[in-house]
Amino acid sequence: MPPPGMPVRKARPAPPTSQFGTTTIFDHAVARPPATVSSPFDACQVGVVLRAVLFVHAVVAVAVSFVVHDLDDWLLTFAYGAGVALPATLAWLVVACALKKPLARLSEPVQWLVAAGLGAACTAYGWWQVGLLGLPFSHQVSQGAPLLAGTALAAALFYALRLRSRSELPAVTQARLTELQARIRPHFLFNTLNTAIALVRIDPARAEAVLEDLSELFRVALIESGSAVTLDEEIDLAQRYLAIEQIRFGERLKVTWELDDAAGGARVPPLLLQPLVENAVRHGIEPSPEGGWVRVRTTVRRGQAIISVTNSLPAAPAAGARGHGMALRNVKERLRLMHDVSAHFASGPERDTWRVQIAVPLA
Repeated sequence: MPPPGMPVRKARPAPPTSQFGTTTIFDHAVARPPATVSSPFDACQVGVVLRAVLFVHAVVAVAVSFVVHDLDDWLLTFAYGAGVALPATLAWLVVACALKKPLARLSEPVQWLVAAGLGAACTAYGWWQVGLLGLPFSHQVSQGAPLLAGTALAAALFYALRLRSRSELPAVTQARLTELQARIRPHFLFNTLNTAIALVRIDPARAEAVLEDLSELFRVALIESGSAVTLDEEIDLAQRYLAIEQIRFGERLKVTWELDDAAGGARVPPLLLQPLVENAVRHGIEPSPEGGWVRVRTTVRRGQAIISVTNSLPAAPAAGARGHGMALRNVKERLRLMHDVSAHFASGPERDTWRVQIAVPLA
């Protein structure tokens, strides 16, 4: 039976052992496959769709301004152009999103040809729709011009997506380095080891549990490099961290978990929750002589997983206790890299508490 105050976790399969008889972080590093690079055709995110639509319509708006004489004429001509541009752009984005994996395996010249050819085909589709309506615009402009424009705009969109896919990996790496510097602090390691040493003689089982949790925390921190994990995995890691702190603070730290199983499958960046609960302990519990509480809640709302981490605040904050916000900025940046505008992040005081709320799309 686990000691009081420690969360109950599901049994995990035993990890493979190294040639020395124990598992090391180097065994995990060797066994782990390399991270995959995102596809240049990844147009599935809401933010990408919005930017693409706005870009194409901005080009149309500028282009029609060269052939009109007044504002009324511009509005009418722009509406005709948008009637071609909108369905063509959405069709291109949908096809690129649906075929992003097979298209990513093609050579770079072939990818450019596919992107440009798909742009011409989607523009022809949009032009065909306008022709069905019999709008005057379809008779005033030759069919070749929209096809050339669609090809050029598709190439521009593909170029932007390629830049985005190439810049994502260095950005994630930099965010990860910042994250590790902000989170793995020597005082936490020393405090945990001292706690385990103190428990070795009086409660060996609890000392073993502490070292197991510490080992898992550092294994994930030093090895995990995937682009996404499930919220359930993040919850488990946060429970391990708070279980260690629960032993150190005892009755001063009260932890409440309000978890919705339906939210557990949401995909989030690795090591998302741990810096948030560490901030809660460091700034909400540690400075307070009487201690405090931390509440982690997950729920599902309108197709999104909502995660909130709330902690009490000390009655009189110690001088210099205010943090630099590095962990919060890092979490927000990694959410933006992964989910773009589909994710929501908010943090701030609420009466005598501090609350961080995150919303991510369900998988």
